[in-house]
Amino acid sequence: MSFERIAVVGAGAWGVALANVAARAGRRVTLVARNEAAAAAIAKSRESPNLAGIPVDPRIDVAAALEPEATALLLAVPAQALREVAAKLRVASATPVIACAKGIEQQTLRFMTDVIAETMPGATPAILSGPSFAGDVGKGLPTAVTLAAADPTLAQDLARAIGIPTFRVYHSSDVRGVEIGGAAKNVLAIAAGIVAGKKLGASAAAALVTRGFAELARFGEAFGGRPTTLMGLSGLGDLILTCTSSQSRNYSLGIALGEGISVQRAGTGKLAEGVFTASALVELASRKGIEMPISAAVAAVLAGKLTIDAAIEALLMRPFRAEG
Repeated sequence: MSFERIAVVGAGAWGVALANVAARAGRRVTLVARNEAAAAAIAKSRESPNLAGIPVDPRIDVAAALEPEATALLLAVPAQALREVAAKLRVASATPVIACAKGIEQQTLRFMTDVIAETMPGATPAILSGPSFAGDVGKGLPTAVTLAAADPTLAQDLARAIGIPTFRVYHSSDVRGVEIGGAAKNVLAIAAGIVAGKKLGASAAAALVTRGFAELARFGEAFGGRPTTLMGLSGLGDLILTCTSSQSRNYSLGIALGEGISVQRAGTGKLAEGVFTASALVELASRKGIEMPISAAVAAVLAGKLTIDAAIEALLMRPFRAEG
């Protein structure tokens, strides 16, 4: 299928960037804003306040429709808001609905495609994830991501529908592996930021990312993710990006925490998905007996149960063991 008409729900930075990509791919695109006032403002200015300097492609229609006419839909809203937004939408049966958020629902411990399945029973859930910043995508800088759907042919068709030379979309049928990589890396990016904020050095940063990936891989495989997926763009690739760049909201939040700023102050401003995902990730790991000391330390720090210094000391004092 060619999926000629695409709706992007969410007119924030990521939504605008994805809508522009789909328009450049030759699709008829509707950008769905949260309400009529927001839609009118973006339609008039042709720019989202969340992605300043990047114009909305003139071929894109801007609306606030709850029943967008589309053959595929991209949900570009935060993970914790996805259920509420999805429940209000109406799409034709079997319409692919692609989650573009990287997280786990905090209250229910549900992954994004599970939330779509529960709130939009007639839809076909899919997930888009990978090392990508909205600003880079909006500027047309080279980016590669992964789109996964249970049906590999559908995943391939969707990838072709929105892929362009500067936004290379790989396809996969490993839905769980792709969404786990995107969710877990946000928590680990906070830890990497703390290391940078505490000025613990490049060696510590490398060790943190490496051992963090071991946690991500253990978790992913326990929940059915394929090792090749976890080693790919949506796993290792996204982890590298978010653990090394100040463009990452989670990494930036971790830096602030490492510099001594309180969780409350550090968490104001831009949304960092890892703040909400951390407790959910650790709870799911605990249920399966998966050891995730770095993620658990981040969750404890965010919850105010552990100071950063105590968390670092506890990690350093762990028993020596074989690598794995």
